[in-house]
Amino acid sequence: MATVEACAIDVVYEGVDRPVRALEACSLTVADGEPVAIIGPSGCGKSTLLLAMAGLVSPTGGEALIAGEAVRGPRLRTALILQDFGLLPWKTVFHNAALGLEVRGVSLPQRTERVEAALARVGLADFRDAYPGELSGGMRQRLALARALALDADLLLMDEPLSALDALTREDLQGLLLDIWRQRQHTAVLVTHSIEEAVYLGRRVVVLSPRPGRVAAIVDNPGMGAEGYRSTSAFYERCNELRGLLAAEGAFDQDPHVGGEGS
Repeated sequence: MATVEACAIDVVYEGVDRPVRALEACSLTVADGEPVAIIGPSGCGKSTLLLAMAGLVSPTGGEALIAGEAVRGPRLRTALILQDFGLLPWKTVFHNAALGLEVRGVSLPQRTERVEAALARVGLADFRDAYPGELSGGMRQRLALARALALDADLLLMDEPLSALDALTREDLQGLLLDIWRQRQHTAVLVTHSIEEAVYLGRRVVVLSPRPGRVAAIVDNPGMGAEGYRSTSAFYERCNELRGLLAAEGAFDQDPHVGGEGS
């Protein structure tokens, strides 16, 4: 079970001149096995909410729960994928993918079996002895995903993992993320600036208000995961609905990067 609950979370950071309130009474429930996307303008607390779920940020008020247990620190079966990939340049593809398992004390035979399976799943089996510097941006992101798969995570948290990629590579990896979710049915929370990406990968799309972040709206997206969904009228309707909600929140005035795949 990897049900995720954000219960009236407040997060206040110490700023240079004054405290900065990133989140205010932010509440959200993600069901076990549900993929949810979070969108909103820069600085609205999207990443802070994700890091609170990961146990890397301690709420000033409220709490995050996973499977009913309060999050007090990083959890073994939670995988976090960041925009910068989080790869170690001096380690090979294999050892980067195995890093989380090494930290957890998994035996070498188990590590090898799980990492080789994960690399094969993301199409990097032939690059196990290469280094991150020898990989394209898309391949580095595949490697970050392989590390999460090797952990056998039941909760995948992603903070704009595809934003630095070109449009074709980004669409390819969106398809890979969707295929993996279909296969594994893990709980997933994706933070993104892209409306189209949110609709493609989120069964529900959560709109956060400008800072301090709170849940301004939640859009149900039942067509997510259907074959060819990106080309349907329902997909475009959901995108337009979200664009209207973000405009109402002043998101486009606050952040010109909110919007399409190129953002």
